[in-house]
Amino acid sequence: MEQGSQSLRSLLRADIDRQRALFNAPLATSKIKLILGMLSPRFAPVLLYRLSYSMNRRGFKILARFFSLLNYTVFGIEIAVICKIGPGLFFPHTQGTVIGAVSIGANAVIYQGVTLGAKDLDFTYDESRRPVVGDNVVIGAGAKVLGGLTLGDNVTVAANSVLLMSVPADVVVAGMPAKIVKQRTIES
Repeated sequence: MEQGSQSLRSLLRADIDRQRALFNAPLATSKIKLILGMLSPRFAPVLLYRLSYSMNRRGFKILARFFSLLNYTVFGIEIAVICKIGPGLFFPHTQGTVIGAVSIGANAVIYQGVTLGAKDLDFTYDESRRPVVGDNVVIGAGAKVLGGLTLGDNVTVAANSVLLMSVPADVVVAGMPAKIVKQRTIES
């Protein structure tokens, strides 16, 4: 079971490591603690998404939709089964989140109430009408990222922003419609 070039197991391991790093949590010392950690409302949606994506890629479309529906029903997060998401995915909260992007890079942090998708109805999942999100992106609560745009690496989208244009790497965007409000400098 692979997601892109990484196995399901290595992706889940990276997701667990990212969660531990964000919470300064030690590695689970027993299988029971590890399982309980995987059932947390911050990690279980990631696990269900990974299973959904993996099942879809392997041709088990009904099982993929089941995991996706379970994620939506229990955690209030809707993630397209064909959206490729890199390792280190983190959801501080999930309710009301809709992810219909083409892809999301590594180490994304996506807060509640976020929408990543097309500007208008798109039942065919046309990739040219959906966002591509880079690595190390943070998308604040209630933000909307709509259309066939690209977010560069290390972008922060402020809470409640509505982003309708592509943005380069290392910026902070805010507003309605969102505009670049800060350019980050690369420290050597």
